Amino acid sequence: MTHGKAPATPRSTLVVTAHAGDFVWRAGGAIALAASRGEKVTIACLTFGERGESAKAWREGKKLEEIKAIRREEAGKAASTLGAEVRFFDAGDYPLIATAELTDQLVAVYRETQPDVVLTHPVEDPYNGDHPAANRMALEARVLAQAIGYPGPGEIIGAPPVFYFEPHQPEMSGFKPEVLLDITEVWETKRKAMECLGAQQHLWDYYTDLAVRRGVQLKRNAGPNLGLAHKTMAEAYMRPYPQIAKELA
Repeated sequence: MTHGKAPATPRSTLVVTAHAGDFVWRAGGAIALAASRGEKVTIACLTFGERGESAKAWREGKKLEEIKAIRREEAGKAASTLGAEVRFFDAGDYPLIATAELTDQLVAVYRETQPDVVLTHPVEDPYNGDHPAANRMALEARVLAQAIGYPGPGEIIGAPPVFYFEPHQPEMSGFKPEVLLDITEVWETKRKAMECLGAQQHLWDYYTDLAVRRGVQLKRNAGPNLGLAHKTMAEAYMRPYPQIAKELA
């Protein structure tokens, strides 16, 4: 009797995001790319962005619980469009408070999903304190999930590389586009996911234009740059930890 090889465990990506729309605008391309390659993508969505990122619904006279339901439905559809699973923590935004309890919940997600890659907010954002709060918990939970003595279910994790996705105001947030990810092949998927977020329709074209600009920069750095017309879409990321390599590339 001949036995085939055991199927390889698919790669795992964990996205820790403050609000319901953040993972779409900032990392939708990376999520769609991973999902298109058969990788498992889990989104830990800490809040619905119900207070600070749902102005349209508030102006329409909707109540808090109605707005939460709207944002949950929109984010769920967007995640499904991208090919990811989203988990809602409903921790409350504006402000999102970094707590030991919420961090512990993230530790459990880390150990369950065993991520090969982590995507989250950068350290700084003077316009939105929820984003740095999410960053602090994402990084702290990553460290705690590696500690064999930290209580809780699941196996400890390794040290997955972390990528910070681009904030809305990069120049004011200390963000440098150290990694440019080509998302051209999944751009239409990202755009469809963006269009699931009706509560923030004003951002659809903004993040389309940003993808075009980052695409131009990607081609400029890929060489040879002959000035030929192209349509390349890209997302920008930073790396807070060293890249591990056996050769320079």
